[in-house]
Amino acid sequence: MFLSVFDMFKIGVGPSSSHTMGPMVAAARFLDHLQAQPFKVHGLRASLHGSLAFTGVGHATDRAVILGLAGFRPDDYDADRAEAELNRIKAEHCVKPDGLGQLAFDPQQHLIFDYGPPLQGHANGLILRGTDAQGDVIIEITYYSVGGGFILTAQELAAGKDADGGPAVPYPFKTADEMLQMAETSGKSIAQMKRANEVSRGSDTDLDRGLSRIWDVMNDCIDRGLTREGTLPGGLKVRRRAKAIHDALLAERGMNLTAPHTINDYMSTYAMAVNEENAAGGQVVTAPTNGAAGVVPATIRYWLDHVPGATTSRVPEFLLTAAAIGGLIKFNASISGAECGCQAEVGSASAMAAAGLAAVLGGTPEQIENAAEIALEHHLGMTCDPVKGLVQVPCIERNGLGAIKAVSAASLALRGDGKHLVSLDVAIETMRQTGADMSEKYKETALGGLAVNVPNC
Repeated sequence: MFLSVFDMFKIGVGPSSSHTMGPMVAAARFLDHLQAQPFKVHGLRASLHGSLAFTGVGHATDRAVILGLAGFRPDDYDADRAEAELNRIKAEHCVKPDGLGQLAFDPQQHLIFDYGPPLQGHANGLILRGTDAQGDVIIEITYYSVGGGFILTAQELAAGKDADGGPAVPYPFKTADEMLQMAETSGKSIAQMKRANEVSRGSDTDLDRGLSRIWDVMNDCIDRGLTREGTLPGGLKVRRRAKAIHDALLAERGMNLTAPHTINDYMSTYAMAVNEENAAGGQVVTAPTNGAAGVVPATIRYWLDHVPGATTSRVPEFLLTAAAIGGLIKFNASISGAECGCQAEVGSASAMAAAGLAAVLGGTPEQIENAAEIALEHHLGMTCDPVKGLVQVPCIERNGLGAIKAVSAASLALRGDGKHLVSLDVAIETMRQTGADMSEKYKETALGGLAVNVPNC
C-alpha cells in the first residue's frame, strides 16, 4: 500500500477538502475526460448528493463545482480571478474551459442539490453530465469525494481502494503492526521507511522541495491567521479570535502573569489561525483534511517555538511520520467526516501530529505508534455537526483541542517504553466500526448535534 505524503498533505483552498477541493478536482477530471472524447459536448450539468447537498452551500460546494467546470483547480487557485469568473458565468450562463470552447451552463438551472438518499458508493457524491446541442445527456460520470480532497469515480471505488497501480515500494506496510515489524527488521525509523517509499517513485530533491513547500504554506497560513481580524463569512457572524488571543499572550510575556497551562493557549491559537483562514476560503494544506488542517501545523509550530532544540531541518521527519500514520488510517478506515464523523478528521489529524511530534522528540517506532493510538483513541465517537454546514463551529476550536491532545499523547507515549494494551490497528478498526454505526445525521449533514441546537441565523 502506497499513499504519498503529497496525497495526505495537499495545497488547496478552504473551507473543506471533501466539499470544496474534492468537487473542484472532480470537475477538472471531468473536463479532462471530455477532452479525450471523439464527440463534442455543448453543455454541462451537475447534481450534488448526500452530504454534498445538505451542507454544500455552507462548504461552498456549488462555487467549487462551477469554478471547476470553468477550469479552476485547487493547487493554483486565484481568488480574485475566480470571483470575476463566477460573476461572468452567472450573468452569461456559460463556462469556457480551455480546449472545450464555450459550454452552456446556468448554475441556477444546471446545478442541482438532491436532498434525497445519498448515492450508493459514499455520502459525498456528485454526478457530472455533458449534453449535446439539443440538451440531451450524452455522457455521465459519478464521482465520490472520499475525504482529504481525494476523488474516485464510481468505477474506481468499486475496484478497491488499494488499487495503487504503481511500482512496488520498499516498505509496503498496510497496518501499524506491519510497519513496526518492518522497522524492527530494517533498523529504520518510520520516517526513513516512508522516505524510501517516496524516493522509489521520485527523487530526494523533489521530495525535499515538496516537503519544504508544504511547511512553508502551513506556516504562512498560521502567520496570516495571526494578523487578521473581522467576521468570518457565512452568516453565523463568528469573529476571528486568533490574533487577539496571540497578541494578549505576547503582551503577557515577562510580566509574571503566565501560568504553565498557558502553553495550551498558544497551541490552540496556532490551530485556530489556520482554521479561521480555512473558513474564510484561504489557502491551506489538507492535514489530512481542510476541516482538520490546523492540528498538524499547530503542533509543529508549538515544537519549533516552544521546545528547546527544535529545528526546521527536522520538519520533513515530522511530516513523513505523520503521513505514514495518516495513510494507515485512510486505508483501513476513513479520513472523511461525511463517512465516519469528526473522529475521522480531527481524530486522524491528532494521531498524525502526535506521531510526528514523538518522532522529532526522539521516540522509537513503538513509542510513535503508541502516541498515535492514544490521540486517536481519545477522539473515538466524535461527531461531525457543523452549525449551518459551515466549517466554523465547532470546527475551529476543535482543531486547537486536537493539537493539545496530540502533544499530550506524544508526551505520555515518550514516558513509556512503547508497550501498551490497545494497538493503533485496534483503534483504527474501532473508529471504522464506530463510523459505520453512527447515525447519518452526525456525519457532516448539519442535521444533528450542535447544528440543530445552536441558533444559526
